[in-house]
Amino acid sequence: MRLRELGISIGVLPPGPHNAITDVPGVLVGHSTIIADEPRVARTGVTMIVPRAGAIWSDHVFAAYHSFNGNGEMTGLPWIAESGMIGAPIGITNTNQVGIVRDAIIRHATEQRYYESFFLPVVAETWDGILNDIGAFHVTTEHAIAAITGASGGAVPEGNVGGGTGMICHGFKGGIGTASRVAATESGDFTVGVLVQANYGLREDLRVDGVPVGRLIPESEVPSAWGPTESSSSIIVIIATDAPLIPIQCRRLAQRATVGLARVGGFGGNSSGDIFLAFATGNPLPAAPATPYALQMLPHAQINPLFRGVAEATEEAILNALCAAATTVGLRGHVAHALPHSRLREIVGRARAAL
Repeated sequence: MRLRELGISIGVLPPGPHNAITDVPGVLVGHSTIIADEPRVARTGVTMIVPRAGAIWSDHVFAAYHSFNGNGEMTGLPWIAESGMIGAPIGITNTNQVGIVRDAIIRHATEQRYYESFFLPVVAETWDGILNDIGAFHVTTEHAIAAITGASGGAVPEGNVGGGTGMICHGFKGGIGTASRVAATESGDFTVGVLVQANYGLREDLRVDGVPVGRLIPESEVPSAWGPTESSSSIIVIIATDAPLIPIQCRRLAQRATVGLARVGGFGGNSSGDIFLAFATGNPLPAAPATPYALQMLPHAQINPLFRGVAEATEEAILNALCAAATTVGLRGHVAHALPHSRLREIVGRARAAL
């Protein structure tokens, strides 16, 4: 179930039709999920975000990133900082397999004979070594390419899927989550969509719409998968919008993911890889233009609704990851328990009734 299916709505802006990053026109999501116990324990996978309905190879998008805390990996960032563009799908996987997913994107482009003579793909990671035998290197080139070719629009599977299969969030089972918002500006309505791979956070810091849920579901009631001495880990946030933004504005959007993360209880611990990427599809950017681009830019004075949309959608995407995830037994019998829906409803309902 998702947060709103539990009767809990957050924020003030309306979500898109699927309340997902795929509400941004042309944005597709695909997963390859790997679950096995033999010959070695696998609870892992790869998730791909494919802009422009697959035409990203020849029609690029403006993009920028923000590193809230940099104890993590996201490839391709120097070229994004230099050019402000992305020209390939965006991958998310586990820490040990960033390289093979990056190489798989290039192999797919080469085999399909896409335009560019070289690619610098974006692939990010979070660590799933508590539930997954991460040293077994389960993700293959075929898994990564299947996530690209199988990417689709509409509702997005969440929780224990793709790169989120083995992830933990605030001591509960975490993983993939997504949400969207429709932002009204003087130039028209634009959609902001967010997808997260949530693998961070301590139990006592978890908040749902401001309610300290983590403190009210203590580890004595539901044990934490992190263990009593574990520090917080990482989160990757991918933001998409159909607004006509230029790279500096994409960077400003990426920074606002920090607000949504903080609302749920993330503070960017020393061991966290909290890296956020935003891209905008509002300007066509052919890979081989014959003439200068004819660009549009949303005025800075109109961008506040998009900032709010990023903050709200990031917050809800994390909570959707928690609500959608199922209890998972993994490596050496470690258990990541799902966030109990009945207790969540009870705690938030009681807090709202007291207002």
